[in-house]
Amino acid sequence: MHPTDQKRKRPDYRVQPCNDVFTCRVCGWPVGPEGAGSHHRNHCPNCLSSVHLDDEPGDRAAGCGGTMEPVAVWVRRGGEWAVIHRCKVCGVLHSNRVAADDNPALLMSLAVRPLAEPPFPLSRLKDLL
Repeated sequence: MHPTDQKRKRPDYRVQPCNDVFTCRVCGWPVGPEGAGSHHRNHCPNCLSSVHLDDEPGDRAAGCGGTMEPVAVWVRRGGEWAVIHRCKVCGVLHSNRVAADDNPALLMSLAVRPLAEPPFPLSRLKDLL
């Protein structure tokens, strides 16, 4: 294989474990694969931020490279929690499973955000009772 061909071939993290180590571009936390509970670390466990690298999970095909901010959590079928990330550059939304070492206080603050900031005045609740 010619050396330039080797440079073009990207790892396929859809089928290979990702052992990348990186520094979070938002909070500066050193992030490695250990502690995640899986072979696919896709966000910072400290601030839950990510980088827009994938079009499909693990393909590293996105050309955007924007910061993905955590905006919500949801519960998948079977009870597994996932973080919803929104790209600050292009606005795409991605769902990423919660890692074993994710910051529990941040996860809970995302979960209760709709209750803390309802889309209507709380005084209207008495009208419904």
